[in-house]
Amino acid sequence: MVLLAVPVVLSELGWMVQGIVDTIMVGRLGPVAIGAVAMGNAVSYPPTLFGFGLLLGLDSLVSQAYGRKDHDECHRWLAQGVYLACIITLPLMLLMGLASFGFTRCGITPEVAAPAGGYLRILNWGTLPLLLYGGIRRYLQSVGDVHVITATYIAANLLNWFGNWVLIYGKLGFPAMGVNGSALSTVIARFFMAVALIGFAWRYERRRGHPLFARWAGPSLTRFKELIRLGAPAAGQILLEVGAWNLATFSAGWLTPVALATHQIVFNYASLTYMVPLGIASAATVSVGHAIGAGDSQRAQRAGWLALGLATAFMLFAAAVFLVFPIPLIALYTRDPQVITLGTSLLWIVAAFQIFDGIQTVSTGALRGLGETRIPMIANFVGYWVLGLPLGLSLCFAFHEGILGLWIGLTLALVVIAITLLLRWHRDSVRMAYNS
Repeated sequence: MVLLAVPVVLSELGWMVQGIVDTIMVGRLGPVAIGAVAMGNAVSYPPTLFGFGLLLGLDSLVSQAYGRKDHDECHRWLAQGVYLACIITLPLMLLMGLASFGFTRCGITPEVAAPAGGYLRILNWGTLPLLLYGGIRRYLQSVGDVHVITATYIAANLLNWFGNWVLIYGKLGFPAMGVNGSALSTVIARFFMAVALIGFAWRYERRRGHPLFARWAGPSLTRFKELIRLGAPAAGQILLEVGAWNLATFSAGWLTPVALATHQIVFNYASLTYMVPLGIASAATVSVGHAIGAGDSQRAQRAGWLALGLATAFMLFAAAVFLVFPIPLIALYTRDPQVITLGTSLLWIVAAFQIFDGIQTVSTGALRGLGETRIPMIANFVGYWVLGLPLGLSLCFAFHEGILGLWIGLTLALVVIAITLLLRWHRDSVRMAYNS
């Protein structure tokens, strides 16, 4: 589990680091620039991650086929994933393009809305390579070729950091583009990731004597239906979860630039730690799927619980760091005294929900390995949209608790979702082992 989880965790962290690098690199431009990048990413994440979610069915389908040692079936599922990524790109780009002109209509302050719209319009051009990367990545990690994903992300982040330095501030003879330069740098890094993983997939297939493009499978309606049957609930779950957090970002935008900047900085830290259980969840999906494909239900059960234990241990450590070092962590982004004061309180709230965040994330991955994607979607709907967000928005605006009240509501949502999904995994894993 560790050998599989560590490279996947590093890959998830690499995904998160791209956004953090963008935020840090524009930080010297002030709170408005930080807020603009936050708003642009907040709008781009839900549709992009919805597309990622539709491809999550590859986790179950490829890993179970690999567990049966049916490598040709893995290859055929990869082809369907690539087709699906191409099909959904256009509607997602149209949606984000239209949204880039709507910030002021949503009540966002004009000083933030204008650069946020420009940032999003440039970032939108990276949609197709990002989705292609997502589909090919799911294939590679499901067949156990995970180290190449980590290597790709390390290189992509170095490229993105260098591109930010050049394009934001106008180095090496390039014009200073501000937040637009940050978006362009990210797009370039995404193209690099897609091309790199295509190359690694080609190399993997060539090694086993099955050239990637020589026997490329055509579109299959039956396989599309199966991929979407598993992927649609997973995409819905991601949309509900990310949509809830992005609504929180929008709500912070209705407060003050300081509140928005603080929210984004703390959200970056919460997202950073979240990437570790997210990577462990992917490892759990693959391990459980391999065991199910091999007909070993007891091994599948052990894999799920082991992944939950690893995630819980890490999130306990992360909570301790947030409690002990809140001021130095905020100071990495800015030394604004108002942001540091408010950010310290928010980091303490983040520390309180770390374990629950880890449990709900890994439980989702383990259930996906079994082919169960509907229950996590339902749990996220109830936890965030029925309970957590109404409470958080009420505390924020009706009871005048501001951004702290909003985060309290989100914490409640994570507690409810974690308990629900942990109980579901326990029930399904016990039933699975008993039936075997």
